[in-house]
Amino acid sequence: MMFGSTQPETEDSKWRRQLDRFVKAHQQELAALFWGLRLEHGNSQGTIGIDLQPKPHFVYCPQAEIEKLNDRVENRLQEILGIIENNKPETEVVMIGIGKGEIKLIQFAPEPKPEVCFEQVSQDVDSLLELLEERMSEQINAF
Repeated sequence: MMFGSTQPETEDSKWRRQLDRFVKAHQQELAALFWGLRLEHGNSQGTIGIDLQPKPHFVYCPQAEIEKLNDRVENRLQEILGIIENNKPETEVVMIGIGKGEIKLIQFAPEPKPEVCFEQVSQDVDSLLELLEERMSEQINAF
């Protein structure tokens, strides 16, 4: 494939692009949620997932479960596991998008840092979850 050429968008890949747009538009709120959940749950191994079926919602993805899935798919998730394990939550956000029987890594370094995003948003985790799930449903009609 040549750089700059575009592949026709299939129905199976559409969810990834929609998710990318949502994440880009809501980086600060997602960073705030990521930090708030980290404060609530400490350094537990795992990350946040955005599950798109049946309607967009957040789930917790324990590292042990991701490792089991990795075993079932012949170690194709090894790189994602390494990124989650080596995440620097003070400076970057790592989440997993789940849709159409596939997963997608979501990783970004927000400005300001996640802790500052959480302070600036000044909402509790439950309110942030509700707000972001509502916005996902509105913005991404039907993943």
